[in-house]
Amino acid sequence: MPIIKSAKKRVRIATKRGVQNARTKKAMRESIKAFNKQLKDKKDTTKAQSEAFSAIDTAVKKGVISKSRAARKKSQINTASKAAGTNKAGSKSTAKKAPAKKAPAKKPAAKKAPAKKAPAKKPAAKKAPAKKTATKK
Repeated sequence: MPIIKSAKKRVRIATKRGVQNARTKKAMRESIKAFNKQLKDKKDTTKAQSEAFSAIDTAVKKGVISKSRAARKKSQINTASKAAGTNKAGSKSTAKKAPAKKAPAKKPAAKKAPAKKAPAKKPAAKKAPAKKTATKK
């Protein structure tokens, strides 16, 4: 048991944060399990998938898991969903992007006066050769 006041506070904070982190991690795991159950039952997984992604993003934001682990989990979920073909058509993960709108056509530019020639630049000055210093013997 710590004796110093600040060390006691650190223990209190560590236990609080440990509980919060455990809660966040559990919510993430439960949402992934719910997604897997939907996938196994061959039901529409769109909502379960978005909830799982949200839970994973929350865990990353709170520092419970790393970004790379989150990316891996999301990739696994997405791959499983696509392989099972349980997404509804038009959901975010399977929807095709709309073609980008074309920019309005530019008007032909009016004829410009010929540009004036810039004066010729002077050639760069040559550097003097470096002096050699005598070495002591």
